[in-house]
Amino acid sequence: MLFGRTTPVMVTADQALPGRATPVLTPGAAGAHTVLGTPLLDHPEGMATADFALGCFWGAERKFWQLPAGVWTTLVGYQGGFTENPTYEEVCSGLTGHTETVRVVYDPDVLSYEDLLKTFWEAHDPTQGYRQGNDVGTQYRSAVFTHTPEQASAAQASRAAYQQVLTEAGYGSITTEIEPAAGNPFYPAELYHQQYLSDAKNPNGYCGIGGTGLSCPVGVAPAPDAAS
Repeated sequence: MLFGRTTPVMVTADQALPGRATPVLTPGAAGAHTVLGTPLLDHPEGMATADFALGCFWGAERKFWQLPAGVWTTLVGYQGGFTENPTYEEVCSGLTGHTETVRVVYDPDVLSYEDLLKTFWEAHDPTQGYRQGNDVGTQYRSAVFTHTPEQASAAQASRAAYQQVLTEAGYGSITTEIEPAAGNPFYPAELYHQQYLSDAKNPNGYCGIGGTGLSCPVGVAPAPDAAS
């Protein structure tokens, strides 16, 4: 939340905190996923990466690790802003430009990116701008950071399809940003935030995200050009 402001305002690059060169979560300290048991930062070949911001990352991460198959690991962090290797306190100040993000490392032979997009859209209300439920601030804004042109096309197509569903139900415009992950580095958050709502840490902890209750169509990405 941007303290002292009633309306969150996005910080500019020259206003942002400088950050630091050292990551707040180092490979040696990361360890294994509390639920899945897989390494947080080391991934086998053949895995794909997807980055989603949909409000408080505690509850958002749980949505993805609970998928029945195909997720190798999940971790939470900060993305889309200006500050290098920020701390949680810095992000909460509103002076980094980052949004709380979940990184999903998955097996594309088992789980499709379109199914991840469906989970993303249905787990939150993407029309709320700089807030999600009672959580207010630019760090709670909705975003998708894409790693391939195919992901970008699928994200854009799914946003258009879900906008139609939301409009028919009386919702406003989707505010979700879709940006390339290149140029928007993902900075892993502190270890205590990883799998925060797992049974081993805080099974009854706070979760501020909530969906609209409306289903998002899957398989809405445009088909590859047959001539390519």
